[in-house]
Amino acid sequence: MQKPDYKLLKTKTMLDITPILVLLVIFGFIYGIVYLGVRKKERMVMLQKGVDPSKFHDFKPGMAGVRYGLLLIGVAVGILAGNILDATTVLEEEVSYFSMIFLFGGMALVISYFLEKHQSNKE
Repeated sequence: MQKPDYKLLKTKTMLDITPILVLLVIFGFIYGIVYLGVRKKERMVMLQKGVDPSKFHDFKPGMAGVRYGLLLIGVAVGILAGNILDATTVLEEEVSYFSMIFLFGGMALVISYFLEKHQSNKE
Protein backbone atom coordinates (compact mmCIF):
# COMPACT_ATOMS: atom_id res chain seq x y z
CA MET A 1 0.00 0.00 0.00
CA GLN A 2 1.35 3.43 -0.96
CA LYS A 3 1.87 6.16 1.57
CA PRO A 4 -0.22 9.27 0.91
CA ASP A 5 1.65 12.28 -0.42
CA TYR A 6 1.37 14.63 2.57
CA LYS A 7 3.03 17.53 0.78
CA LEU A 8 0.40 17.44 -1.97
CA LEU A 9 -2.38 17.08 0.60
CA LYS A 10 -1.06 20.04 2.58
CA THR A 11 -0.87 22.20 -0.56
CA LYS A 12 -4.42 21.24 -1.54
CA THR A 13 -5.67 22.07 1.93
CA MET A 14 -3.99 25.50 1.86
CA LEU A 15 -5.55 26.22 -1.53
CA ASP A 16 -8.96 25.33 -0.08
CA ILE A 17 -8.48 27.63 2.92
CA THR A 18 -7.04 30.64 1.06
CA PRO A 19 -10.39 32.17 -0.10
CA ILE A 20 -11.75 31.95 3.42
CA LEU A 21 -8.72 33.72 4.85
CA VAL A 22 -8.90 36.44 2.20
CA LEU A 23 -12.58 37.06 2.99
CA LEU A 24 -11.84 37.21 6.72
CA VAL A 25 -9.13 39.82 6.16
CA ILE A 26 -11.36 41.90 3.88
CA PHE A 27 -14.29 41.87 6.30
CA GLY A 28 -11.91 42.59 9.18
CA PHE A 29 -10.64 45.71 7.44
CA ILE A 30 -14.18 46.84 6.60
CA TYR A 31 -15.25 46.31 10.21
CA GLY A 32 -12.23 48.23 11.50
CA ILE A 33 -12.84 51.19 9.20
CA VAL A 34 -16.55 51.36 10.09
CA TYR A 35 -15.78 50.99 13.82
CA LEU A 36 -13.23 53.80 13.76
CA GLY A 37 -15.61 56.05 11.82
CA VAL A 38 -18.48 55.44 14.24
CA ARG A 39 -16.20 55.97 17.24
CA LYS A 40 -14.97 59.28 15.83
CA LYS A 41 -18.54 60.50 15.25
CA GLU A 42 -19.54 59.38 18.75
CA ARG A 43 -16.63 61.27 20.31
CA MET A 44 -17.40 64.40 18.31
CA VAL A 45 -21.02 64.35 19.52
CA MET A 46 -19.85 63.84 23.11
CA LEU A 47 -17.45 66.79 22.82
CA GLN A 48 -20.21 68.99 21.37
CA LYS A 49 -22.44 68.14 24.33
CA GLY A 50 -19.66 69.08 26.73
CA VAL A 51 -18.78 65.65 28.12
CA ASP A 52 -15.41 65.38 29.84
CA PRO A 53 -12.76 64.03 27.39
CA SER A 54 -11.20 61.90 30.13
CA LYS A 55 -14.13 59.50 29.66
CA PHE A 56 -12.52 58.43 26.38
CA HIS A 57 -9.53 56.87 28.12
CA ASP A 58 -11.16 54.27 30.37
CA PHE A 59 -8.35 51.76 29.84
CA LYS A 60 -6.75 49.68 32.58
CA PRO A 61 -3.45 48.38 31.22
CA GLY A 62 -2.93 45.82 34.00
CA MET A 63 -6.11 43.92 33.24
CA ALA A 64 -5.48 43.77 29.48
CA GLY A 65 -2.25 41.88 30.15
CA VAL A 66 -4.09 39.42 32.36
CA ARG A 67 -6.78 38.93 29.73
CA TYR A 68 -4.33 38.25 26.91
CA GLY A 69 -2.14 36.10 29.13
CA LEU A 70 -5.08 33.93 30.14
CA LEU A 71 -6.24 33.72 26.53
CA LEU A 72 -2.83 32.51 25.35
CA ILE A 73 -2.64 30.00 28.20
CA GLY A 74 -6.12 28.76 27.27
CA VAL A 75 -5.14 28.40 23.61
CA ALA A 76 -1.98 26.49 24.56
CA VAL A 77 -3.92 24.13 26.82
CA GLY A 78 -6.48 23.75 24.02
CA ILE A 79 -3.75 22.73 21.57
CA LEU A 80 -2.43 20.16 24.03
CA ALA A 81 -5.92 18.83 24.74
CA GLY A 82 -6.64 18.71 21.00
CA ASN A 83 -3.50 16.67 20.44
CA ILE A 84 -4.52 14.23 23.19
CA LEU A 85 -8.06 14.05 21.78
CA ASP A 86 -6.71 13.46 18.27
CA ALA A 87 -4.43 10.65 19.45
CA THR A 88 -6.95 8.84 21.66
CA THR A 89 -10.29 9.17 19.84
CA VAL A 90 -11.69 8.68 16.37
CA LEU A 91 -12.42 12.39 15.94
CA GLU A 92 -10.82 14.04 12.96
CA GLU A 93 -7.75 16.16 13.58
CA GLU A 94 -9.37 19.50 12.72
CA VAL A 95 -12.38 18.88 14.92
CA SER A 96 -10.33 17.89 17.93
CA TYR A 97 -7.91 20.82 17.67
CA PHE A 98 -10.40 23.58 16.89
CA SER A 99 -12.95 22.44 19.46
CA MET A 100 -10.38 22.31 22.24
CA ILE A 101 -8.75 25.62 21.29
CA PHE A 102 -12.10 27.42 21.27
CA LEU A 103 -13.28 25.68 24.44
CA PHE A 104 -10.21 26.49 26.52
CA GLY A 105 -9.73 29.93 24.96
CA GLY A 106 -13.34 30.78 25.79
CA MET A 107 -12.98 29.46 29.32
CA ALA A 108 -9.88 31.64 29.77
CA LEU A 109 -11.81 34.73 28.63
CA VAL A 110 -14.67 33.93 31.03
CA ILE A 111 -12.17 33.56 33.89
CA SER A 112 -10.58 36.86 32.84
CA TYR A 113 -14.01 38.53 32.90
CA PHE A 114 -14.67 37.39 36.46
CA LEU A 115 -11.18 38.45 37.56
CA GLU A 116 -11.70 41.92 36.08
CA LYS A 117 -15.13 42.17 37.66
CA HIS A 118 -13.69 41.16 41.05
CA GLN A 119 -10.87 43.70 40.65
CA SER A 120 -13.26 46.52 39.74
CA ASN A 121 -15.42 45.71 42.80
CA LYS A 122 -12.34 46.09 45.01
CA GLU A 123 -11.70 49.61 43.69
